[in-house]
Amino acid sequence: MSGIGKQAKILTNPQFSTLLSWIDTRRNADRNRLIALLSFRAGLRAKEIASLQWSMVMNADGDIGDHIALSNQASKGKSGRNIPMNKDVRKQLLKVKESSKITIADANNFVVQTERSEKTSAQCIVNMFQNWYKKLGFVGCSSHSGRRTAITNWARKASLVGGSLRDVQAMAGHASLTTTSRYIEADNEAQQKLVNV
Repeated sequence: MSGIGKQAKILTNPQFSTLLSWIDTRRNADRNRLIALLSFRAGLRAKEIASLQWSMVMNADGDIGDHIALSNQASKGKSGRNIPMNKDVRKQLLKVKESSKITIADANNFVVQTERSEKTSAQCIVNMFQNWYKKLGFVGCSSHSGRRTAITNWARKASLVGGSLRDVQAMAGHASLTTTSRYIEADNEAQQKLVNV
């Protein structure tokens, strides 16, 4: 609940592009780009990014699958879920998989590793995001910003693809729609258009 109480700021598309461009110029760019995409495009929490294993993103043939099968152990409480695979996340997973020479035998390995360890922690992911935002001068952003951005974007576009807030709730792994609604940023411009529809 602490992350929601502070209401981490969501990032605009230009801000997210700036973040990715900046990450691409730093060390461990491929891994860090994947961390950012898992947050902003798959809506994963810091704990979920740290706990993600290759078995959760690969199919039976060892190829990158069409969804992220997040287990309850990798998630918060019992919010394990299947999240459809975003095309940018898939592309980056393929890149990291190939450069790390991951095969079906490595299914239990963690996707995000550090130079010293085969696993990272949720706190390490939180610190990483804080460091990035500080360097970029993004005030009011935290490791929750990516998740809030993803959930807000899904909510805004759900009706365009015949979906609803229930779909957003399922992808976010929330027990109630009330929780999901607290993540969604209001849009004054959209409200203006809505009253005139």
